Amino acid sequence: MSGPAPTNHPPDLANTPKKLQNPPSGWHLAVAKRPIVRNLKALIYGVKSLFYGTSFHTFTLRGRVASKFCFIPIDPWPGNADRGRDITGGTFSFAGHSHQCEPTINNGGHNGLWETETYGPAWRSELHKFGWLRDLRVAGGEATRIEARRLISDWISAQGTWHRFSWRPDILSARVSAWISSADFLCQGAGPEFMDAFLKSLSHQSRHLLRLGNGAWGDGLAGARRLSVLKGQVFAASALFGNDRQLQRILGRLEKELSRQILGDGGHHERSPAQQFAILRDLVDIRAALIDSGHLPPHGVQNAIDRMAPMLRFFRHGDGGLALFNDSDEGEAWLIDMVLSRADAPGKPHASAPHSGFERITANRTLIIADVGAPPPNGARDHVFAGTLSFEMSIGKERLIVNCGGGPGLGASWRQGLRATAAHSTLSIGETNSTEIFEAPGRGSEIGKHPESVTKRRSEDNGATWLEGRHDGYVRGFGLIHERKLWLAAGGEELRGEDILLPPGGQNPARIYARKNQNEKSGRLWPWRRGRPRSFHLRFHLHPGISASPMQDGASVLLRLPSGVGWQFHADGGNVSVESSVYVGDGETRRCNQIVVTGGVTATGPRPGAVIRWVLNRVGEQ
Repeated sequence: MSGPAPTNHPPDLANTPKKLQNPPSGWHLAVAKRPIVRNLKALIYGVKSLFYGTSFHTFTLRGRVASKFCFIPIDPWPGNADRGRDITGGTFSFAGHSHQCEPTINNGGHNGLWETETYGPAWRSELHKFGWLRDLRVAGGEATRIEARRLISDWISAQGTWHRFSWRPDILSARVSAWISSADFLCQGAGPEFMDAFLKSLSHQSRHLLRLGNGAWGDGLAGARRLSVLKGQVFAASALFGNDRQLQRILGRLEKELSRQILGDGGHHERSPAQQFAILRDLVDIRAALIDSGHLPPHGVQNAIDRMAPMLRFFRHGDGGLALFNDSDEGEAWLIDMVLSRADAPGKPHASAPHSGFERITANRTLIIADVGAPPPNGARDHVFAGTLSFEMSIGKERLIVNCGGGPGLGASWRQGLRATAAHSTLSIGETNSTEIFEAPGRGSEIGKHPESVTKRRSEDNGATWLEGRHDGYVRGFGLIHERKLWLAAGGEELRGEDILLPPGGQNPARIYARKNQNEKSGRLWPWRRGRPRSFHLRFHLHPGISASPMQDGASVLLRLPSGVGWQFHADGGNVSVESSVYVGDGETRRCNQIVVTGGVTATGPRPGAVIRWVLNRVGEQ
């Protein structure tokens, strides 16, 4: 295990309510060894990059330049007029960061915007994808249109030949789609000089994009990224080149990918609510573009939309936003509504998603969404977080128990901290993560040691729901299984839980540890035999709107929702405290509280492990 030494003391957040410099102490990611397959992919990508950066590759992109569009796909998604006006004035705000530069309309040329690396890959990705063209369009006015054309001309001058980041397949695909769907806005009243440069660059970019084929090895494509590239290919083949034969090949690959990536319950195999939303939105766009161009959408596309829409509803809390699992944020409720409306797939969410590994429990106004699934398979781990058996809880439109969120616009240390088990409402042993994650910026993620067996059982009785899950992610390092039991009353007014650490088959965890790791270097794993402290941390992160007051008995906490409704938490089997935490689910880094139950893990004796029983009760009238 790597990272800073564990500590139980959170940072002082009092003077930094919005921007925090570092994640809380103890939130660190166990870094996995880089798999051989990932190294090989990186090598292939590096070799291809050497070719892509040559003048010969640029020469091969020459060919027929589209003189006009076969049709222009309608972009139905509303832009932000305020942000459009900011961009016209030279302010680019994405992923929690703002960059100010002189508008091109003032200097008439390149202003260094496209080489900016100050704000990290999430900000740069949004900049180079050009999705903000819809913000300029909705801002209106001829000056805004002229500035949009100037920015595109400026980009062509700076990035018109292959660059490793700005031509990354998923970014390239999004940019091609944005330029094509904004063509009516960009080209109205444009002179021949802009039109020639615009269509030439768009043709070159599209030709490179279409050569990526099925997005196989070495192009940094996996999971949702591969699907996003196929969207750009559909737009390029149909709207720009009008190549029906090529379009049919692309649609065949799309159907193949959908059959592989969309699970039986309609969830995407990356197990991320945010990716569920993004993919469904892309599929809705693809279907609309095909219809507009006179093509019948393939059955596989329509089938995926029909199955994915109910699963997106599955992930929504009462406020309309998304649950915070596996690199997700809340999103915008109105935009989720719009995507679901355009999907036109009215299926209701299931209570159980066995293929995706999630459970949804409702009782009256109380909602619980729990992660009871194993990490996603190879090739689908760009967004994997170490949150096995975590859960979120909301009361009506108010979130109560949460995970901390993904924070895509934050730095590497923050990203690692937010991926850790400690950033989730679940249990960890020795401040160690249940899943080791290796993150390779720009090329996705892989995992090392992780839960190999995750099981769940659900039953209902007289309206009450019982959910039991367990995983073996701590067997290798500690010789212990984590088992979590949840019971929600029929009226939703009481949630009872039990978190248990126990050796598999009643064996001694110290012996299991020794047997499992006899060929490992003991310094990287928990040394039971050296007699060091063994502890657990059971965390319940609270939404920033929740106030938490420890009670005099030392084992209870009074919680108050923004509406004034009260809930009381009580736990036996550990020391209960209220500590500082962070929440990035709504796009800002906000301080909040967390309830932490700590205690020791017994290695020997009649009942090795630990048992923590806890309860959340509504107090007073609802």
